[in-house]
Amino acid sequence: MIDWIKAARLRTLPLSVSGIILGSFIARWRVVEAGGDWDWRIFALALLVTLLYQVLSNFANDYGDGIRGTDELRVNEAEQRAVASGKITANQMRNAVILFSILSSAATVALLYFAFFKDGFITEFYTFVGLGIACILAAIGYTVGKKPYGYMGLGDIFVFIFFGLVSVCGSYFLFTKEFHWDTLLPASAIGLLSAAVLNLNNMRDIESDELSGKKTLALRLGFKRAMVYEIILLQLPLLFVLVFMMMNGLHNQGKYYAFIFFILMLPLTGLRRKIMQVTTPRELDPFLKQVGIIALTMAVLVAFGLNYFN
Repeated sequence: MIDWIKAARLRTLPLSVSGIILGSFIARWRVVEAGGDWDWRIFALALLVTLLYQVLSNFANDYGDGIRGTDELRVNEAEQRAVASGKITANQMRNAVILFSILSSAATVALLYFAFFKDGFITEFYTFVGLGIACILAAIGYTVGKKPYGYMGLGDIFVFIFFGLVSVCGSYFLFTKEFHWDTLLPASAIGLLSAAVLNLNNMRDIESDELSGKKTLALRLGFKRAMVYEIILLQLPLLFVLVFMMMNGLHNQGKYYAFIFFILMLPLTGLRRKIMQVTTPRELDPFLKQVGIIALTMAVLVAFGLNYFN
């Protein structure tokens, strides 16, 4: 059981729920202000679905890298995977991927039933069913298949889209049944932080990935340019959320508590400084969890700031 828990990589879960929290509570702010009701069951199911997707992705990543021999080249204990180490067989992991694909599909249908089907939003129901299938395929396709996109340097784009745009804008739509262009700003903020975590992961593994032929974006850029890319990814998220708040006139309404998220400027500045001082790829491992926690904290602070008096 301990090996399965390690394979699920629990430290990645805070990042996965950040977009759901942010999108759901931006929706709550607008729904309540308009005199509507916010269904907590949709929020709970959305959290369950994204957690299942994340575990599915982690298992599929472990399986895909394991059968390709990518993980066998890693020597850092923090980088070891279950299949490569032999703690879980490839067949067992493949069965786990199938199981979590089924569980994710069932949870997705349950979520979409409460969000759309029971209230007669049939077109939206089937559209999001298709989106759910795309999420499952994206979770598996990072390292599994004949042409896994993670081996072609496309992981950052997919992470930005699914962890950022789909997660935030999709969860927002579940409650409002509408799409607002301004939600792309907080969605991009989460997407950039998610890409920052992936880039740190790929910078950490840059030496072993080069030996195994896994051509991540970090490997294509090289360590120094990937570091510059990382700093840019960490620089923009708070700015995007700030612009979102300003566009909605919260400063003119005197709702200054909505800007509480900006206190993250201090830890983010310190984190960027520490990352820039790293010279050895293995030293980047502790920062993955820290960026994930910052993303979750930002989502919670924005949710609190928007809904405190709502």
